[in-house]
Amino acid sequence: AWGAANVTTAKNVGAYVDPQAGRRLVEDFWGPWLAAKKTKAKPSYVKSLEDAWRVHVMPQWGVREVQSITRGEVQRWVTDLAGRRSASVTIRAENLLRSLMERAKEDKCIHDNPCDNIELPRKQRRRHVYLAADELSRVALHCGWREPIVLTLGLCGMRWGELVALRVEDVDLQRCRLHIWRSITRLSSEMVETDPKTHEGRVVMFPQILRPLLARQCNGRGSSDFLFTAPGKPLDEPMTNGWNPTRSDGWFAVALRRAGIERGHMTIHDLRHTAASLMVQSGANVKTVQRQLGHKSAAMTLDVYADLFDEDLDDLSERMGGLLFSQDVGKMWAQTVENVSETLESVGVDR
Repeated sequence: AWGAANVTTAKNVGAYVDPQAGRRLVEDFWGPWLAAKKTKAKPSYVKSLEDAWRVHVMPQWGVREVQSITRGEVQRWVTDLAGRRSASVTIRAENLLRSLMERAKEDKCIHDNPCDNIELPRKQRRRHVYLAADELSRVALHCGWREPIVLTLGLCGMRWGELVALRVEDVDLQRCRLHIWRSITRLSSEMVETDPKTHEGRVVMFPQILRPLLARQCNGRGSSDFLFTAPGKPLDEPMTNGWNPTRSDGWFAVALRRAGIERGHMTIHDLRHTAASLMVQSGANVKTVQRQLGHKSAAMTLDVYADLFDEDLDDLSERMGGLLFSQDVGKMWAQTVENVSETLESVGVDR
C-alpha cells in the first residue's frame, strides 16, 4: 500500500519513472536525437557529432541501460578521456552523452541526468597572432597567385569557407562591398555549401586597395562563377589532402619566412585575427568589427578580442583627463586637489 501510494503521488506531480523504461539503452536515443539535430544543424557540425558518437560515446555507453549509469562513472570516463585527448574533444563527447541522457530524462526513463555537475577540462585558448599592415603586405607579395586571397582574408576578416564560397555576383566594386551568403566546407571527399557559421548572411567592406585586385578576379568570369579558384580547379580546404600551408614547407610558412616574419606557429585563420586587429587600429568600434566578422553579438567580439581593446582604457584615461582640465571645471578640480594637498601637509602627510 505504501509503495502504491508513492507511485500515485509521483504520477500526480509528474515525477514517476517507469522502471522498465529505464532499461532502454543509450543507443536507442541516438538515432532520433541526431535526426532532430539534422533539421537545423550545419553538416559539418553533424559530422563532428557522428565522429564523437562513433569514437568516444558509443563504445563506452552505447549498450548501457540509461538507469544504470552513475555520475561517478561519467566523471571517471571524462577524466580518463581528458588525459588522452584535447579539452575540446572531451567536452564535445561529454556534451553529446549529456544530451542523450537529458532526452532519456524528458522521456521519464530516469529521474536525474548523471552528466550534471561533471568537472570538465578547461579549454586552453590559443593566443591570437596578428600581423601589422606592412607585414601583411609583405607576406601577400610572397604568396604568388594567392596574393589576393591572403589580402582579402587579412583585410576583410572573413572565414576561409566564406571566402571559398564567394562568387563574382557577390562583389560590389562600386561600393567596395562583399556579400557573404554562403560558406563551403569539405565533408569527407566532397565540398558542401551551407549557410555561414551564424546562419545569417552579411555585407562586409573591403578597402580601396583591394578594388583592382578583386576587379581582376572578376574579369572574364560569369556572375555565378567562383571569385577565387586555384589554377585549374576550385579552392580546397587549407588543411585537407595533405595540403597544409602552415607546415614548414607549406606556401604560407614559406611566405612568412621570405617576408622576414617570425610569429611562431601562425595559421591561415590568424589572418582573420589580423583583420580584426587592423580594424581596431583604424578606429572601428566594436559593433562595426562584430558586423564585419559575423559574430552573433558585440559581447562575443569583446570576449574573443579583449586584448585588442586594452588600449581603449589608456585612451579613455587621456580623453577624460583632457576633458576635465580643458574646461572651467578643471580649474575647480585643480583647486580642490591643491586644497586637499594643503590639508594633508597640515597633518604631517607628504604631498
